[in-house]
Amino acid sequence: MDNIFNYQLPQKDTEVFSTLLQEKNVEIKTIISNTLGTPREFCSDKDEWVVLLSGCAKIEIAGEVVKLTKGSSLFIKANTPHKVLKTKKVAHWLAVYIG
Repeated sequence: MDNIFNYQLPQKDTEVFSTLLQEKNVEIKTIISNTLGTPREFCSDKDEWVVLLSGCAKIEIAGEVVKLTKGSSLFIKANTPHKVLKTKKVAHWLAVYIG
């Protein structure tokens, strides 16, 4: 991917993950979520830092609902279950996995 803003839009209520860099203990991905209405559960064995480049999203983590808007970021410790509850229209994420 030569430009993270050039992407194919997935079908509604689906996501596409693309690896931008994988080196030693760091992996960087871009994620395109198209109008998610079906919650998605995740739990990584790596620390994760995400930033929302565009769109809006709601995530549940440790029983708390967090609303993210363009520019919002969130750090999620390894082995912490979390759920993307929904996104409004297209949410474009940048995710950095460490560990």
